[in-house]
Amino acid sequence: MPVIRFVREGRDVECYPGENLREVARREGIELYGLKGQLGNCGGCGQCITCFVSVVDENSVDALTARTAVEENKLRRRPQEWRLACQALVEKSVMVLTRPQVRLANADSRLAAARQAPLPAGPTAWPAPPVSELDDEDQDAIDGDGTDAKAATAGDEG
Repeated sequence: MPVIRFVREGRDVECYPGENLREVARREGIELYGLKGQLGNCGGCGQCITCFVSVVDENSVDALTARTAVEENKLRRRPQEWRLACQALVEKSVMVLTRPQVRLANADSRLAAARQAPLPAGPTAWPAPPVSELDDEDQDAIDGDGTDAKAATAGDEG
């Protein structure tokens, strides 16, 4: 599974490919919002632009889906590596800095340490559902009213 490395929080979180970055962060209890965002975020619609993250690894540029039209409009005066977590879907492992507009203590050393440990690539697709063997009753229910389809056609020939 792809791994999201949250640099500020010092946490690695697994997610499925195609999961929304904001939803993964919220599920894991990672705070994306400053005070303004906590008081009035839009709930993931891309309108309040308070769920900024910065992709901090040059090798992870294609780890998130391309910027949406909403992001292009809302982030036009922001650095290109900034994304709105609510608009970004995780495709591969990625390293992000939450709230990049807020100073990070010891930023250089923390970023260097985060880049030292390689991110696992992880699968790029959802896992296939397990194939279960159907018992005879379930198979009969699928075939119809509990009769064997082959026996019914053989009896009809006579």
